[in-house]
Amino acid sequence: MQKLIYYISFYLIIYPVYILHGQEGIIDQVVAVVGNNIILQSDVENQYLQYRVQGYSLKEDIKCEILESFLVEKLLINQAIIDSIEVNDNQVESEFNQRYQMFIKQIGSEEKLEEYWKKPIMEIKEDLREAIYEQMVSQQMQAEITGNLKIAPSEVRSFYNKISKDSLPLVNAEIEICQITKSPSFNEQAIFEAKEKLLNLRKRIISGEDFATLAILYSVDPSARKGGELGLLSRAELDTEFAKAAFSLKENGVSRIVESDFGYHIIQLIEKKDDLVNVRHILIKPRVLSFEVVQAKRYLDSIANLIRSDSISFEIAARLFSEDKNTKMNGGLIVNPQTGTSKFLMDQLNTPEFYAVNNLKIGEISDSFESTDDKGKQVFKIIVVKSWSKPHKVNLKDDYLKLQELVMVEKQQDLIKEWIREKQKSTYIHIDDSFKSCNFFSKGWVK
Repeated sequence: MQKLIYYISFYLIIYPVYILHGQEGIIDQVVAVVGNNIILQSDVENQYLQYRVQGYSLKEDIKCEILESFLVEKLLINQAIIDSIEVNDNQVESEFNQRYQMFIKQIGSEEKLEEYWKKPIMEIKEDLREAIYEQMVSQQMQAEITGNLKIAPSEVRSFYNKISKDSLPLVNAEIEICQITKSPSFNEQAIFEAKEKLLNLRKRIISGEDFATLAILYSVDPSARKGGELGLLSRAELDTEFAKAAFSLKENGVSRIVESDFGYHIIQLIEKKDDLVNVRHILIKPRVLSFEVVQAKRYLDSIANLIRSDSISFEIAARLFSEDKNTKMNGGLIVNPQTGTSKFLMDQLNTPEFYAVNNLKIGEISDSFESTDDKGKQVFKIIVVKSWSKPHKVNLKDDYLKLQELVMVEKQQDLIKEWIREKQKSTYIHIDDSFKSCNFFSKGWVK
């Protein structure tokens, strides 16, 4: 079987395969083979188009760089197959949904996507799924190669001492903030009105009106513009009560009212696929009355006054009074979701927090202000600036973790480069003549 695959690959190299795509007359051909994996001209062209869609500035030799990235990926995939490394289908589907929605958002619509790539939408989706699968397999293979790397403190110090101080990266101003939150309570009348509105919408849907149209008109969720559709998601990606209702529905079935951390919903099942579900929903949030808003602000302002008068520390007040479960036990310290650390660049702050801290000094407490929590619900906050660093070059005292990351990245890159060099020697690789003039980063591709 291995010989057969080899000779098939050899045949494809000596006699390139040309494929016509649809009516556009686009000619495709094999431009490289790595082990048993082929790379097509269309793979390179599609990646080039993706870069253009995403607005990247493209260099003259970008297609050479794209081909080399595919060569590395195929080399990793080839070894992953040998080592029986696989990825979870749910992970692939979740990543596919996120990336596909990003493309639609960037280009405007599925129709424009078809026009841009000159392919039907189903073919675009399949190509994207396959690309994501291969990327995830190659990433997992990289993790296997570099997984045992460890960084000793002496390596960090050595790296810092030997690197030219002019080459040290600049760290922008970073801020750490702590918060105490209070959500305005909903009175029974507001909750009743929200549920009554959903009941009426459900009756209209059961009577034959289109769910997606009513979602566009009445839902307060960002998904409203897509008719309430969320795309394929796993249980873990959904609110617990929402997931329970969604997975219990039959196709096109409409749920009763579901209460989640986001508000109140009715849900319609579009598709159930293995451990994933695609639904559309209508979200209604109870109306907050001005009285409840005033109450929440007064509550927080009274806590702020206690802290300012040294009657209680901010950290203890956060543990006692804050309603945010994610931060209260940590003294109100907010974690940056983009980095997993407690430090934010100013442009990473939400707009209300940005304006609240803009005139504060370290240790100062803001007045109460309106914001939203991680569920998009209205919330009021007071915050304190815990630390605020000025822009500076990386140094051992303040930025040890950043230096440790730089050392780890350097070691990972060196290990991957060495692994590629070794695998190039023992893996069948062929590059088409049209790419042999490329100045590849690794010199072992062209034999």
